[in-house]
Amino acid sequence: MSTINFPPKEIYDPPALEKKNFEHIILWMLYNNDECEWANFTQKPLELRLSTLSKYLSLMKGRGHVENISRGHYKITPEGKKRYLELSQNKEKGRSLSYPPSIITRRRNYDHWILWIVYNNNYCKWSDFIEEDSPVRINQSSLSKNINLLIDKGYIEKEEKKYMITRSGKVEYSRMLQGYNLDRQSILEEESKRIEDITLKTIKFFDKYNIEDKNIQFRLLNNILKLDYTRVEAMLTNEEDFNKILLYISINHPSQYSEYVTTKEFSESYKIKQSKLEYYIDEIVENQIFPIKFFKLKVQPTMNYYFQEGERLEIMLRAIIEDHITKFTYLNKLFSRILDINDVLNDILEDICELLFPNELKSSLNDFIPEYINYLAYKIEAKVEFKETLDKLEGIIWQDMIDIFQTRSVEELQEDYREEIEKLDVKIKAKPKNLDLYYSKIRILIYYNQFNDVLTMLDEMLEIFPESELDIKMKKASVLRRMQEVNAGLDIINELITKYPQNNDLINYKAYWLQYLDKKEESLSIIRDLVEKNPNNAMYHDTYGELLMYFEQYEEGIQKFLKAIELGGSEWYIHQTFIKLGICYKELKNFNLALENLEKGKKLTESGSIDDETKQKWITIANLFLLEIEQLEE
Repeated sequence: MSTINFPPKEIYDPPALEKKNFEHIILWMLYNNDECEWANFTQKPLELRLSTLSKYLSLMKGRGHVENISRGHYKITPEGKKRYLELSQNKEKGRSLSYPPSIITRRRNYDHWILWIVYNNNYCKWSDFIEEDSPVRINQSSLSKNINLLIDKGYIEKEEKKYMITRSGKVEYSRMLQGYNLDRQSILEEESKRIEDITLKTIKFFDKYNIEDKNIQFRLLNNILKLDYTRVEAMLTNEEDFNKILLYISINHPSQYSEYVTTKEFSESYKIKQSKLEYYIDEIVENQIFPIKFFKLKVQPTMNYYFQEGERLEIMLRAIIEDHITKFTYLNKLFSRILDINDVLNDILEDICELLFPNELKSSLNDFIPEYINYLAYKIEAKVEFKETLDKLEGIIWQDMIDIFQTRSVEELQEDYREEIEKLDVKIKAKPKNLDLYYSKIRILIYYNQFNDVLTMLDEMLEIFPESELDIKMKKASVLRRMQEVNAGLDIINELITKYPQNNDLINYKAYWLQYLDKKEESLSIIRDLVEKNPNNAMYHDTYGELLMYFEQYEEGIQKFLKAIELGGSEWYIHQTFIKLGICYKELKNFNLALENLEKGKKLTESGSIDDETKQKWITIANLFLLEIEQLEE
């Protein structure tokens, strides 16, 4: 067990004329430690009598202030925390103070000292900072200057000569801690205090408005923890109104279908103006004033259900859709080419209405799903930058979705990314020769589909970094491909091949580019010549195999993949080769070898030192074909 915190001496050993408050002593111990053992109370410095300790623990357990978590181990309850705060506030001489650790006090950042103390104590007085025996003694002038500064910024407030932290102050306190090398446990403990504070307030809100549904309670608490009130505090001065707005969103969730509450009904029941309610719902959901995205499922003109990105419903919805889109894209582009996106949408609707949503919402979901797929396409496609010749199946899976579900306007995108771009522009201005900063900006522009801006920036980079011409121009070709200007990208590659005739990787790129243009003979001819000139290069054999697989020449593709494995069995990409080899065997209906190679490729992917996103995609591809084989065998 970690070191036990004990209360200051004036609490457990008060002056002779003052009576010990055993309830306060016990609650202090339990409030300021994760848990306490029986011996912590009976040994020094507290030395409580066994009969006294037994009596008070029994009383406090009966009142619901303390719980017995195991034999001889005790923990404070939420109700006990409330009682402790009451005792600390009402009994001045029994008041205890927590002070910042040495990692904070070793720097003379008085505003940080003050913020730490008012955050970690119920309140503070002026004398707490200037007394001779205070561990953080601050001179009067510095104290006055820093306290007034914190009050002006809205981080602390003064009431009846007591200084207390505000909601904004708690947010600033969390930011402040990031500047110190605190250990992981300290950070978790600080965050835990914040969660406990919000949870206690939310419990009171539940009680006041008789909110008993556990699912609504969970969603509301989750929303309150994630959506920082200080972001709207200047306009929405009543925090309880803010919680009511989040309650409305939490109630009208797809899982609560048939129990919908209109804004009019809600405003009357919870005493909040309907116009205010509707305005802030729109700000949170449509205008995304918080960094948490909400999705709106429109059922009727005045009936909407809301769910949050990252919650269980959205995670399951995304998983189902990604499976269907992966299957559609791969089979449609590489194999049968007979699937229609409308058939895929129907399959998705059948799945999600069976597993996630009631059938009554199918019509609404039919309108919602294309918008949601469009959102996923932008989010997923933009994160995959064409860097290697082995872009392979990852680049195929989402590349057509943006064109199919093109609904998002440039104006919306500009609002989304402007803030991030402005930050990077400041850094680039300060360090104009830092190539990595330019690439970071390009990644953001690509993420938000701002390809014209990327092309302009790449041209500027060519002038600043002529030594990086090859890489910059290949990125330009990649962007042109994303813009469906494949021929323009091919022109760049041809130009580079002329300038760098010894660079065989450019020939490899060209083979892929001709594949994108469906120029089968030219593509295969180029890669065939490249392999003949470089018979021991495993990557080129792998590329040859993939192009043959793309053009449905599976038997020939198998031979090339086997050669790639023979030559480059330990190469970083070899897990992909096994998976593609398994796909070829599957198409030839050799299910035993297909299963063997898919499983081997999947195992190598799981154990490989590759980034999580790439790893997950190849595991998904392997699982897709393993499932198809299982269904075919059945």
